Amino acid sequence: MLTFFSKYKFFWITFSILSIIIVSIIYSLLKPKRVLPIYQPSQVNSEMVDTTIQYKKKYHTIANFSLTNQNGKTITQDNYKDKIYVADFFFTTCQTICPIMTKNMYEVQKRTISDNDIMLLSHTVTPEIDTVAQLKRYADEKGVNASKWNLVTGDKKQIYELARKSYLAVKDNGDGGPFDMIHTENFILIDKSRQIRGFYDGTDPEEIDRLMEDIKILEASYKD
Repeated sequence: MLTFFSKYKFFWITFSILSIIIVSIIYSLLKPKRVLPIYQPSQVNSEMVDTTIQYKKKYHTIANFSLTNQNGKTITQDNYKDKIYVADFFFTTCQTICPIMTKNMYEVQKRTISDNDIMLLSHTVTPEIDTVAQLKRYADEKGVNASKWNLVTGDKKQIYELARKSYLAVKDNGDGGPFDMIHTENFILIDKSRQIRGFYDGTDPEEIDRLMEDIKILEASYKD
């Protein structure tokens, strides 16, 4: 018996390896591919959503916009056409979560720097303070690459409506003036059709890793 197995040792080793490879291929083919959800206002914490759209269950997309970036350039949805992008809301004088969020957004920039399909977009929630000059100083300090990442300011009403009617990402400040808002730690993943595909805690490194994995999944969906 031992002589028999010894004689066919190479055959059995080869057979075993091929069997493992075949089983692995079959498993990968049969395993369902992960698909990212498409978020609608009705699925999101109502605190983050304008009351006029809280019950909307389909067809939600990011609205058109026209804002100004750190270099004084007008940025519109056309700059993000056919791009996957990550958006957030911040302000340059914030001393709590914003520095951490900016550091983590810089990490996303670094990890996608050679991928032209991925862009970043950070909106100030205090446009009266965050002028173009202020955003430029902040961008230079934080290592923002303008070809990849726009920090934008503009009309406060427009930013407020984008935050609560498009990105579903900030809380309304009921004690403040018109269009005042409380920004959150949310990073929002947007697909090439302007749809929300994910929310992530921008202060949590593990969430940044999850975001990067979801970006890969989203990119792959356009190649299938």
